[in-house]
Amino acid sequence: MLETRYRFPPADRADEDGLVAQSDHIDAEMAFTAHSQGIFPWYNPGDPILWWSPDPRAIIPTDAIHTSHSLHKQMRHGDYRLTLDTAFAAVIAHCAVCHGDSWITPEMRDTYLTLYEQGRAHSCELWQGDELVGGLYGVGLERIFCGESMYSKRPSASKIVLVRFCAWLAAHGIDTLDTQFLTPHLISMGGIHIPRRDYLARLTDNPDAHRGRWQWQETG
Repeated sequence: MLETRYRFPPADRADEDGLVAQSDHIDAEMAFTAHSQGIFPWYNPGDPILWWSPDPRAIIPTDAIHTSHSLHKQMRHGDYRLTLDTAFAAVIAHCAVCHGDSWITPEMRDTYLTLYEQGRAHSCELWQGDELVGGLYGVGLERIFCGESMYSKRPSASKIVLVRFCAWLAAHGIDTLDTQFLTPHLISMGGIHIPRRDYLARLTDNPDAHRGRWQWQETG
């Protein structure tokens, strides 16, 4: 069981918008405790830190991600390589600027950098030659990877990251990629809604099961 000094209200007591709680600060212990209970932080700069558990919850089952024929061809013939946990700071920095006004505040960035140093947050990086052209970061639990943000500097780079990272997650017993909300892009990749109760049922008493540095290995 995770020992923590923080206590959140139960996720299923969120209001109709999915808001569970608010706080005046955020740190790594608080964020990991929240994720392990099905709750995540999301707020605008200058506002209180807001903690959410929406119903329904958006996920991608890691063994059911959609891959088009053209994407398969691009992955086979493109000069791409993937790594894990080798450029976390660069990935979160790109995510913070690639979508315009960002919810990834300096405080939020420091929180997840600390989680990375603890072996609890992870990044997947896509390289073309020596250039980092796409990536994703989030928090790893026993069955769930809580995706926080991703970015792409090349056409289809984010799709390649999702497809190959989901295959790696599935091979390591992580059956759920939590995307929090759905977008048309995520729906096209296999994103679905599930009831919050079903999401909470995927949480376990061992959120640190995969703690440590992750290493990329091809999954076949």
